[in-house]
Amino acid sequence: MLVIGIAGGTGSGKTTVVDKILQQLDIEGMNILSQDNYYHDNQGLTLTEREALNYDHPKSIDFELLIKHVKALKNNEPIEQPIYSFVTHSRTGDHVTVEPKNVLVVEGILVLTNKELLKEFDLKVFVHADSDERLIRRIRRDTQERGRDLSEVLHRYQTTLKPMHQEFIEPSKNDADLIIPNMKQNSVAIDFLTTVIKNSLKKH
Repeated sequence: MLVIGIAGGTGSGKTTVVDKILQQLDIEGMNILSQDNYYHDNQGLTLTEREALNYDHPKSIDFELLIKHVKALKNNEPIEQPIYSFVTHSRTGDHVTVEPKNVLVVEGILVLTNKELLKEFDLKVFVHADSDERLIRRIRRDTQERGRDLSEVLHRYQTTLKPMHQEFIEPSKNDADLIIPNMKQNSVAIDFLTTVIKNSLKKH
């Protein structure tokens, strides 16, 4: 199994990179695990308390479970992936069964910050984008898809998102094997990734 980790700041275009790869590949041979489904479950807290948590710090991620699931898939074992709600800031209680496939992509802003998870990756990718562009994408996504108001998004950006990006996410690109620049200039990198995955699929 080929395991690829794709990280980058919020709104950098990680999902777009994955989507572009999927457009060129047989999706049947590939699994995608999103870090977003592996936030710690905070059902014991009130909604107000959950809203105040820092979700851009590595401690917000249940890396123990994520690593366990990656290892299980590599061992050809199915997993029960949790489903996380950004509206309630907690797991829904539902799960999705994920069967092992030839290629596994693990994507999320913090997936290159955990040393144990890094050991599971065959290829590590960091998607880089201008900070202003990332902020615009974050505002658009959180207001349109996650029910946030503009003042809440801007407050979170100033108090947690930007500081956490500078402390944890940006430095994690030093562990990347491939850095993909702004989306307008990434066709060569996308083609490279697609070729690597195609070659891996041919071997199975």
